[in-house]
Order: sequence, then structure tokens, then C-alpha cells
Amino acid sequence: MIVSPAFAGKRYAILGLARSGLAAVETLLASGAHVMAWDARDEPRQQMAGRVELADPVTADLTGYDGVVVSPGIPLNTHPIAEAARRYGVPVIGDIELFALARASLPAHRVVGITGTNGKSTTTALVQHLLKSAGVDARVGGNIGVPVLSAEPLPEGGVYVLELSSYQIDLTRSLDCDVAALLNITPDHLDRYENFAGYAASKARLFAMQGAARPGVFGKGDAETADIATAESARREPGLVREVDGHEIAALQKNWPSLQGPHNLQNAAVAVAIVEALGIPAAKWKPALRKFRGLPHRMERVAKFNGVLYVNDSKATNPASAAPAIAAFPPAPNPRIHWILGGLPKGDDLDECAPFFGNIAAAYTIGDAGPRFAEILAPHTRVHRSEMMAEAIREAMASAVPGDVVMLSPACASFDQFRDYEARGLAFRQIVEALLETQGEAAVAEEKR
Repeated sequence: MIVSPAFAGKRYAILGLARSGLAAVETLLASGAHVMAWDARDEPRQQMAGRVELADPVTADLTGYDGVVVSPGIPLNTHPIAEAARRYGVPVIGDIELFALARASLPAHRVVGITGTNGKSTTTALVQHLLKSAGVDARVGGNIGVPVLSAEPLPEGGVYVLELSSYQIDLTRSLDCDVAALLNITPDHLDRYENFAGYAASKARLFAMQGAARPGVFGKGDAETADIATAESARREPGLVREVDGHEIAALQKNWPSLQGPHNLQNAAVAVAIVEALGIPAAKWKPALRKFRGLPHRMERVAKFNGVLYVNDSKATNPASAAPAIAAFPPAPNPRIHWILGGLPKGDDLDECAPFFGNIAAAYTIGDAGPRFAEILAPHTRVHRSEMMAEAIREAMASAVPGDVVMLSPACASFDQFRDYEARGLAFRQIVEALLETQGEAAVAEEKR
């Protein structure tokens, strides 16, 4: 774990004892800090008994405390901890801010911060892959992988590659990234912000924390991202802000099996711009792109059988993130996507997906959003009101022909039928494999990972 003298003798309250909260407790205790901790669940409180002061920071006396460390999942716009901390003049921070405060005591290193509504995890994993392929010790953290505080510090010359949600940025005050990147901004998580502009302003804070001599990388495609890039260009030295869309490397994409589609072209372009800013030449990143294996639940190739490709894109929890997936498989020459979609909707339309309805051979709607999505899609393609995942897969499998794609890209949250998007993606994978086995083909091995 990371231990730092920056915390010795300090006092911190921690609210939420999930992974990042537990990592914060261990770092602070090992660093000589006094820790107050609380969780609504009894089990983690019992685990902390005798090691920390057990008290709820919402009602406790916070006089003299240096910070309240909260989980990113706690909504500061509605939770009483925000007002409680404000009463005592104590900053509300997260584990990323603790990492930022500890940086001075770590071996010499660099930090990459990556944010955006969609594509953060893929881009973060890709940057790590490109750096490791070039012989640079790199570790992912933040919103992906293990909490950044919990692993041993990287040796000198290492790079921490942090995926940062807007929630994590909201809890961070002093993270001066050596390179920061913004992929895109589309409406999401608006229950946590006054409006869309407030959400965009949260993303912009990652760059406001950077010094003016640091590089910033921006994707192209939406006005909000472009506005932040313009503002950052005005305060930085010439050439330190790069806006990329991937056109310069588009000819290489056919050789990247795990990075298909226009969204992944931009993800790759941002990753390349980041590693170039860190000094990695094209001779090293070009061959590494061909060897990248994508992340689970993000256009994950589950199987290929009888010429039909099965793709798990369960991470597409809103229409904006589903749109690139259906754009990745244009007609050849006929529409070829059997689209499984639905769940707990985040809106009442599929407007972001509409430009690509011509790619859909048939749609199979499930979950709470199923009836509404069926109405939207009925004028454009064949629609099966499947309701449940297994039925949707069974119907799609029966209709698909060689060259087609059966794809789960729900455009919805999962919580009506599944614990989370990972459980939903796992169910898709297991059902596909089971149904293929019943056809007498136990090996989905043609493309299975």
C-alpha cells in the first residue's frame, strides 16, 4: 500500500468502507493518521472495531479534522455529509486526493488522468498496454482495477494511469496530472448535477488542476469537449493541447481486432496522443495496438460460430454508449446486427442510436425499457418483444445467418433484472455458450477469450 509522511499526525474521517474506503483507512493508519470511520453496513464496522474511531461523520464533532474521505458513490448534492463538513470547514475529498497528497513521497513517477462519459476504461487499459509494451512500468487505478492507494508504489520511472469519473474529480483538489485526457461529454449522471453544464464543468476540473506547462488531450465530436479544449489552449503554451479524432491512424484500424468501430478509433487516437506525450515513439505503439485485448463487457467477442459473431457490450448503459457499437458493424451489404437492448432506461429515446438504425437486421427488447424501445424501433426494423435475456438470445440465434452479429448493447442500466452491468454481461456470455453447446458445439473457441 502507499504510505506517506504527509498524513502523519493528521485527522481524517472516512464515510463508506467499500474498496476505496478500506484502502484509504489502511493508508492513513499506516501513515500515522488518526482515523474516524463509518459505514451503514454492520459488517465493515465490525472489521474496523478497535482499529479506528467508529462514528458517523454526519453527526460527529469534526473540529480539527483535515478531511472527510467519502466514496464516489455518495451523492454530495443530496447527502447530509456535505453540509456537516461545511459546518466545520473540513474539505470533502476522495481517495484520489489522498494519492495526490502522497505523491511527493513516492518514487519519481508520472500520472495520466483520463475522463469522459464513454470509453474511459478501454482507453485507460490501452494506455497501460502501450506503456508496458514499450517497457514502461504502468499501473491502472481510479475507476478501474484496484484502488490506487492499495498497491505498492511503482518504482522510479513508473506511470499511474487513472480512470477518473466526474464523481472522483469532484472529490479531488490537487491532482496535477502529467498528461490529462477528455474523450467526450454526453448527458449522463445528471441526477448528481444541477444541469448538463454542471456535469461538463466537473470534467473540466481535471484540466484546471493541471499546471499550464502540462499536455492535455481531447477527443473530437461534441461541443462541450471542444469548449474545454479551447479554454485550455488559451492558458497553455502552444502545442500542449491536442484534439484528435483518429483520422491519422484510421488506416491501421483493420489490424486491431479488439478496437473496431468509430468510438474505438477515437479511443485509440487519444491513447496514442497520451503515450506520445510521455515520449513513446510510433515504432513502439504501432505494433502494440495489434496485440491489445479489449476489456470484458465492452464490445467483448464472446464467440463466433457458423459465421455469426456474438458480442457482449453490456457496459453500454446509455444510448450514447450503445451508438458506437451498432455503428461498428455497417451493412455488408445487408443489415447484420441482431440488437439486444433494454433494461432500466436513463431516458425516453434512442436518438443517439438513430443514425445507425440501418445497421439493424432485427431488435430484441428486454426489461423495463422494452415496450418503449420496441415502439421506437418498429418503423425501422423487425422487433421481437423478448422481455428476458435468454429469450432474446434464443430468438436472435435462430434468425442470424453467416456474417451477422448478435450483440448485447443495452443502452440502459441493468438494475431492473441484474445486479450490475457485469452480471448482465456474464449472463449473456453464459447463455450464449450454453445455447451453442446444446447445438452440439461445445467449442465457442473460435473467438472465445
